[in-house]
Amino acid sequence: MKDIKVLGSGCANCETTAKLIAEVARAKSIEITIEKVQDMGAILSYGVMSTPGVVVDGKVVHAGGVPDRKKIEAWLA
Repeated sequence: MKDIKVLGSGCANCETTAKLIAEVARAKSIEITIEKVQDMGAILSYGVMSTPGVVVDGKVVHAGGVPDRKKIEAWLA
């Protein structure tokens, strides 16, 4: 199971990113836990300066803008 955190203020791009990750995981039958992190202190502790940020199993894999499906598939592989 992959542990995923979407870092951001709750903006539209953050919501879209979380939904896309959930869709890709469902389509690939991959079990994930997804958490939305909106606390600025927590976001900055990952070194993310532009949101949305994505953390997979404790590692920052994305920051800024909505990722495309291919990137998400690679994170979940």
